[in-house]
Amino acid sequence: MKLVTGTLLFAALAVLAAPEACAISRFADVKNAYAKSDALLLDRNGEVIHELRVNAKGRRLGWTALKDVSPALQRAVIQSEDRRFYGHGGIDWRAVGAAVAGQVLSGKPRGASTITMQLAALLDPRLKPREGKRSLGQKWRQAELALAIEQSWTKEEILEAYLNLIVLRGELQGVAAAARGLFGKMPSGLTDPESLILASLIRAPNAQAAAVAHRAGLLARSMGLEAAAMEAKTLAADRLTGLYAIRPSAALAPHVARKLLREGKREALSTLDGALQGFASEVLEGGLRGLRHKNVEDGAVLVVDNQTGEILAYVANTGPLSSAPHVDGIIARRQAGSALKPFLYQTVLEKKIVTAATLLDDSPLFVPTVGGIYAPQNYDNIFRGPVSVRESLASSLNIPAVRTLMLVGPDVLVQRLGMLGFGDLEEGDHYGLSLALGSVDVSLQELVNAYRTLANEGLWSELTMTFDNKRRHKVRVMDANAAFIVSQILSDRESRGMTFGFENPLATRYWSAVKTGTSKDMRDNWCIGYSSRYTVGVWVGNFSGGSMRNVTGVAGAAPVWLEIMNYLHLNRPSPTPQPPDGVVAKRIAFQPFQGKAIEEWFIAGTEPAGGIVSIAAAGTKARPKIDYPLNQTIIALDPDIPDENQRVIFEAGESGVAYAWRLDGNTLPGTGHLLRWKPERGRHRLSLVGEGGAILDSIEFEVRGRPARAGGSPAVAFK
Repeated sequence: MKLVTGTLLFAALAVLAAPEACAISRFADVKNAYAKSDALLLDRNGEVIHELRVNAKGRRLGWTALKDVSPALQRAVIQSEDRRFYGHGGIDWRAVGAAVAGQVLSGKPRGASTITMQLAALLDPRLKPREGKRSLGQKWRQAELALAIEQSWTKEEILEAYLNLIVLRGELQGVAAAARGLFGKMPSGLTDPESLILASLIRAPNAQAAAVAHRAGLLARSMGLEAAAMEAKTLAADRLTGLYAIRPSAALAPHVARKLLREGKREALSTLDGALQGFASEVLEGGLRGLRHKNVEDGAVLVVDNQTGEILAYVANTGPLSSAPHVDGIIARRQAGSALKPFLYQTVLEKKIVTAATLLDDSPLFVPTVGGIYAPQNYDNIFRGPVSVRESLASSLNIPAVRTLMLVGPDVLVQRLGMLGFGDLEEGDHYGLSLALGSVDVSLQELVNAYRTLANEGLWSELTMTFDNKRRHKVRVMDANAAFIVSQILSDRESRGMTFGFENPLATRYWSAVKTGTSKDMRDNWCIGYSSRYTVGVWVGNFSGGSMRNVTGVAGAAPVWLEIMNYLHLNRPSPTPQPPDGVVAKRIAFQPFQGKAIEEWFIAGTEPAGGIVSIAAAGTKARPKIDYPLNQTIIALDPDIPDENQRVIFEAGESGVAYAWRLDGNTLPGTGHLLRWKPERGRHRLSLVGEGGAILDSIEFEVRGRPARAGGSPAVAFK
């Protein structure tokens, strides 16, 4: 029976002298169809900045040309698998005869497949062995394909394709993956001992290390490489008994890669700048290393181009050093802290409720609320008395910011934040006056784009990380004049000095505007700023929500921000923005005179007459307060009184300071400590405004009720 089987096999192979009926793919088609297990993310210059594995079934690296494969490996593979490779036409008839004779004489099967026949089996899925071996029909087809390949491919193409398609260990397919995974090198650098091991793995990729070492020793002796046999044995025991890993050649932007390399994409061109991405990653990592002793584990950096909105650097965390490497710190939502203050002040400047020279009262503030008394504090627990809007914003004072929000109410600021692209916002009542100090959760991406809008004088558009040719329309969401004044304040090193001093990481040698923020209990630390060309945002903290220890914006995020901004402007200037047509500069002095007169920017028409701003108007001595309504009062209209006959009395304490009544940003007619007002349904802000626009007191109340019938009894007020 064995003799018959061998004779039939030989006869079948002999018939294959004319393979003209067999069609086979061209070498170029096979090479082009080859797909890596990794997809590539490219930066804006076409350089690979990240390799992302997208095939979980096998590990393939790039196609390796034969000239880039070590000659040692080529020799070992040919010696092991097909010694007469360069002398036959696809079928080694001597090997076939030896196989038939061996089966007849000894009854033991002996392989006769050439490299070309093995390649044919790799190219045709129908030739996959069933139950561990191929049928006679499959062998017929395999030999037929081998002859066809030899007629249309060169020997070099056959060997190159074979070396790229064979499985060598576990999921490692091709010499590139095997060389990187087992030996940490490229195929061109494989030595004789390493080549002996790889060649010995072809027939049994998952064999035990001892079996591979034995086979490598036999192969070494057949090649006259006895000296390499012992090293191959040691190497097999070392590299084939543990886990293997292929480190990506580029791993700079994992989170961007996962966003862009979807739906089968093998390559994506991004707007990132590879050099900047690498630098920002290193700077963030170095900054966090210096803060480890203060319980800081995580951080993120985002850099964008002001004009185009293109994202140039997207460092979502510090990778292996992060407490949660897969968390995206760019889109994670955290409390904003003082980083929201510029948008509050821009809003009240735009509404012409205050100017940059308006004096705000930095003195103890106690606001009755439903939950008790709200008493905001400055970071350093110092009260400075009357301070200008410029100083309040630049030095990030908390109490003046709360007083400023009292002028317009949280709903107005929430509306402005929504226009700037902040999402998941609640109604203003949800945050209350703490919104002035950043009690809302935001993302670094939202903050950076909002600051970019300030840099663009109020024009907002979406950020992008691809060149998709979509037209991104810029929408005006801020008054350009107010945005310019806020930028001018945020760039003012001198006004910042009240809190931060003159020498700090916020000061640059070129024009820039910047703001820091720290959330409650030091859980989050922000530094966002912009030059004429770029906006850079940095967050540091802990993804777990744990508090840092004594880390402010200047000590935490700001040093990282400064290094990145200096890198961007190493050879690029940042000219001072030109004022828009709607602002004027005027020299002002505060009365009583304190220090020298200064030049201040105003929206045209809001500059003080004579250039004098009264400090006394914002002082704490004899400062009038609103006695009625109390803050958060709800006034219910009496349905029995016609609307035109209903009135609410506004009452303020007697004092010697002149003031005016302002409701919802509009000055009310009349003066004095009593004022009658025809109520309007809804929420309202009532303020006392002193000389120079100084806010003396401010409360919020609500009017409720249905349309009146007829009759009369006074309006009712209750808490």
